[in-house]
Amino acid sequence: MRKLLTGAISAALLSSPALAAPTAKADPYGGEAAFRSLYKELVETNTTLSSGSCTLAAERMAARLKASGFTDDQLTVFSTPEKPREGGLVAVMPGTSKTEKPILLLAHLDVVEAKREDWVRDPFTLIEENGYFYARGVADDKAMAAAWVDTLIRLKQEGFKPKRTLKLALTCGEETTYAFNGAEWLAKNKRDLIDAAYALNEGGGGRTNGKGVSEGGKLVVESIQVGEKGVQNYRLETRNPGGHSSIPVRDNAIYELAAALVKLQNYDFKLELSDTTRAFFARAGAARNDDLGKAMQAIATNPADSAAEAVLNKDRTFHSMLRTTCVATLIDGGHANNALPQRAGANVNCRIFPGHSIEDVQQELQAVVADTGVTITPVPPLRPLAKTPPLDPAIIGPMENLAAKYFPGVPVVPTMSTGATDGIFLAAVGIPTYGVPGAWGNPDGNGVHGLNERIEIKSLMTGRAYLYELLKAYTK
Repeated sequence: MRKLLTGAISAALLSSPALAAPTAKADPYGGEAAFRSLYKELVETNTTLSSGSCTLAAERMAARLKASGFTDDQLTVFSTPEKPREGGLVAVMPGTSKTEKPILLLAHLDVVEAKREDWVRDPFTLIEENGYFYARGVADDKAMAAAWVDTLIRLKQEGFKPKRTLKLALTCGEETTYAFNGAEWLAKNKRDLIDAAYALNEGGGGRTNGKGVSEGGKLVVESIQVGEKGVQNYRLETRNPGGHSSIPVRDNAIYELAAALVKLQNYDFKLELSDTTRAFFARAGAARNDDLGKAMQAIATNPADSAAEAVLNKDRTFHSMLRTTCVATLIDGGHANNALPQRAGANVNCRIFPGHSIEDVQQELQAVVADTGVTITPVPPLRPLAKTPPLDPAIIGPMENLAAKYFPGVPVVPTMSTGATDGIFLAAVGIPTYGVPGAWGNPDGNGVHGLNERIEIKSLMTGRAYLYELLKAYTK
């Protein structure tokens, strides 16, 4: 779920002059034809929950790795009897060090549903047009999955001996909350198989000032995702004996629920900063020359600055980055047109600031509603506590240094995602997870999760080269 990960950063910087576009060659190490073949195969393997198979995609990627020299004992294709089409792959490239822990590469194979009748082009055929690739998953997240597989193949073919062991986990279930989640399953059942010092994941990346770089646009920012909010749904419900609608009473289940939701609508959770968001507001604010930039720098210096908070709260993304948020997303109630409602309910979707538990937020919601007639219960699945990884220079430094080579003059900013990735499941078992810079998108989101998903070819190839060199920097 790559939503809203770096949009806030591009919004923060777009008022500044456009910065230099990347100058690195699209494919400085060669092998583009082989990568295109791999990428095409992965993209054209339908991995939707309704009609596709992540297991088939995993098997195809395993076959390519095996053909490059990986042995059977280094490749684990997994699934469960209950979810045979929702499997994944773990590949291991042994390192030479006996003491340094591995690095885990994570990407998800599953994609959001796509209906052919809604799309201009077949969503499961890779189409190249006007400098872009079009198809479901070309960006989210098969660009990263293909780049990881391609990198391991290239390293193997070159005879490269990494100091640290490299592990790759391609999983299913990231795009839904009710399907089998491969990352969660591995974390709970195969912890040793994916054991690592840290993981590299989706969530980072760049944003342009509107057009693609190949169309004359400019890259304005590259981001490193360092932490994300937790996601949890809660059901608010009211009950009542009901009765005949011809003799109404004030004690009405729908009215009681509505009153609770209005209280929630008018409530802001307390402002909070993490090391990541403090760094984000300081750096991104310094790049602006307006009142919003001043407010960003002020809040980074003093979180109690109410005037700065008021300015930032006018921006919906910054408002969300500064606190836990909860919003009503679904509602139901009543049982007949001519009857007083016996029950009314609503789903409230919360994005929880790192460090707070599901129970913490449940208690705060109950206090906000202040009505014992409204029950508030967490809706399964119950996700882990969100944990922010450290801004470790040994991890962040190589990303920044290499970004200076590939994207000269473009700021690299740490950010906390207001969306969600599978990194939360790894963090829960002690594997800090970072969203890497590299490929970029446009502010319109490039159709990710929507119609006519696309990725600029220059972005894909530059991101591929960046990730290849980043892994070498970590493992030499």
